[in-house]
Amino acid sequence: MKKTRRHFIKNTLVASAAGFILPSETFGIINPTKNMSSIVGHGNFTYNVDKEWGVQDPSKTPVNDCHEMVMDSNGHILMTTTGTNNDNILVYDKSGKVLKSWGQEFPGAHGLSIMGEGKDQFLFITDPDSHKVWKTTLDGKILMTLSRPKEIDGYTEDEQFKPTETAILPNGEFYVADGYGENYIIHYNANGEYMNHFGGTGNKSNEFNCCHGITLDTRDKSNPTLLITSRASQEFKRFSLNGQHLETVPLPGCSICRPVIHGDNLYFAVIVTKTWDSWDGMLAVLDTDNKVVSLPGGDAPQYLNGVLQEPIYDGKTFRNPHDVLIDNDGNLYVPQWASGKTYPIKLNRI
Repeated sequence: MKKTRRHFIKNTLVASAAGFILPSETFGIINPTKNMSSIVGHGNFTYNVDKEWGVQDPSKTPVNDCHEMVMDSNGHILMTTTGTNNDNILVYDKSGKVLKSWGQEFPGAHGLSIMGEGKDQFLFITDPDSHKVWKTTLDGKILMTLSRPKEIDGYTEDEQFKPTETAILPNGEFYVADGYGENYIIHYNANGEYMNHFGGTGNKSNEFNCCHGITLDTRDKSNPTLLITSRASQEFKRFSLNGQHLETVPLPGCSICRPVIHGDNLYFAVIVTKTWDSWDGMLAVLDTDNKVVSLPGGDAPQYLNGVLQEPIYDGKTFRNPHDVLIDNDGNLYVPQWASGKTYPIKLNRI
């Protein structure tokens, strides 16, 4: 799956250089017209789509692949985007205005996690291209840098470490998911010192096929666990904090990025359903029983004998959505990968 993803990127760049014409739907980058007429989702999770929410002047605020978004305690929205000639972190307000941008140290900026309160909030940024993880302040001061964990025999070269995501515990300990590398989940203490690891590449219950995303699930406050995607296998897994496999939840047809929890519900960006060679994807909303209850950007979720049937992309809403951020009003913000350098869009909860 990783080779396929890179193959798609290479083909996209070649096509662009040859004058490949993008579809007429430009998501508001050129000659924007306000578009709030599209309604997506199902049941209690339906939304009006605003494709112009995050649109900027690309000559002033350029983006490439937009990967992930988090919200700080002031309601500001931070987003990672790739590139060597642009800032890799954009900071939006809720209206879609860019307040500032910073950081050109993270050209492959991918995962973005936030923790802490008020002035003590901090970020973790993963970059599989630079083979590093950074801890920073909200304005970009680097506090910690991690490279490949030499304590693990599975790594012999720095380039094998291609981290995609982090999950942070309240005590400052954190986990790094090496989703584009060796598929280990590495556990560190608050000082960035190696503690232990689990996982690895494979199809066993305690292994992963692209552990792209990880999050701490505290919905059961007495028993916090880790949710970890195995994206190429179209499933996610639950582990104890010490790395014991607890359950696997298949989502057929859904190549899911990272788990995002809001209230009692679990959200995923489904980056693709059928093929990496064309724009695709949707969002998935799951209840506490891990049943899909809404598929914004796709057809209504259907189950047959308890098994989710592969969803169908609506052909218009998204271009490879890579993450989803949920605000306190239940609105969704969605950055997109390999989408023709589009800016994030917003789904207003109905």
